[in-house]
Amino acid sequence: MPRPPLHDEASLLDAAVRLAAAGGPPAVTMSAVARESGAPNGSVYHRFPQRFALLAELWLRTVGEFHAAYLPVLEEHTDPHLAAGAAARQVVTWSRAHRERALVLLHGPEAFGKAEWSEEHLRRERQDGRRVRQAAAALAERLGTSTPLDHDRLTLALVGLPLAVVRPHLHAGSELPAHAEELAERGAIDLLRGGA
Repeated sequence: MPRPPLHDEASLLDAAVRLAAAGGPPAVTMSAVARESGAPNGSVYHRFPQRFALLAELWLRTVGEFHAAYLPVLEEHTDPHLAAGAAARQVVTWSRAHRERALVLLHGPEAFGKAEWSEEHLRRERQDGRRVRQAAAALAERLGTSTPLDHDRLTLALVGLPLAVVRPHLHAGSELPAHAEELAERGAIDLLRGGA
């Protein structure tokens, strides 16, 4: 059985995550990833022919990992308000467990050179976006969301509010408080039920 490659794509992307978390997207260069991972420059270029391919894969893998944990939570409760609260809680829980990856996501895809991504990378991002929109639309239907205000309230509950809980602590390098999950969950539920 052949040995697995010493510097595979996952290990190089792990190095890229550490660099992006510490110094933002500009810190993720081919040579920096080689140094951080201990790989020869050639190994990085073998896996990622151009920097934009490295940045695209970094973003797509990270957001995919988040969505793999987040999207199932939207369907766990028969009560859609509790489902929204659980999803808001999951944003905090995942950010606590994956601090560096959460810092990557706070930058957004444009900061990772989306304008230069290949059509294949853009296709994968669109596909992921459709999955998220479909899950949010299903929850909106369960909630009876109909007006623009209702939709904005749901977006705030699912995204804006939990990000407001985690963002200051991630940027400051401080620990998330023990009550952060409860704050996000209760805030989302109260926001949606208050508008019902």
